[in-house]
Amino acid sequence: MIEIPNNITKAEIAKLPPVLFNGRIIVIHNIADVEKAVSYLKGFPILGIDTETRPSFAKGKSYEVSLMQISTEDTCFLFRLNYIGMPDALIDLLQDARQLKIGLSLKDDIQSLHRKHSFEPRGFLDLQNYVKEIGIEAQSLQKIYALLFDKKISKSQRLTNWEADVLSDKQKGYAATDAWACVRIYKYMEDIKHREGFHVVKTNI
Repeated sequence: MIEIPNNITKAEIAKLPPVLFNGRIIVIHNIADVEKAVSYLKGFPILGIDTETRPSFAKGKSYEVSLMQISTEDTCFLFRLNYIGMPDALIDLLQDARQLKIGLSLKDDIQSLHRKHSFEPRGFLDLQNYVKEIGIEAQSLQKIYALLFDKKISKSQRLTNWEADVLSDKQKGYAATDAWACVRIYKYMEDIKHREGFHVVKTNI
């Protein structure tokens, strides 16, 4: 029986070693490559998904979603939506109920994507609801990952320019890690649930 704390502090997370996705990262910035990428992703029953939006530091100014990350366990595609928009192949993937798409705070992501193109989201699972149902109080991806794996997901690139002409290696690594981590969290929890089992331990946070 594996024991999992129900929460963790920022101070505790700060002491943990960092984790970074070390698989393939493929940037999609033209429509011609979208169908090939989606065809590859459709070969996997479980995907991790996340989005990034250029931050605004001016009152009343906001930007549309810039990037959508979709990841398997070893390959992450970064779809640069500010260049390609929402092609039919991507819409089809988002509406495919046969594939489980794991994310965190998905309501916000789906709303952002809807501003680019309307679609009917199917096959989505929000990790916030998933962990809450089993007694984990932590709701951020960074906290959930730290509770399960004793590793820290860096947030240093969150407020960088996601509409830059060329994404930096740090931006790509950050974006891919967030989507991949969703897959890893879900698969790990489902695995221990059906094998040795787990018990959520209440902390004094």
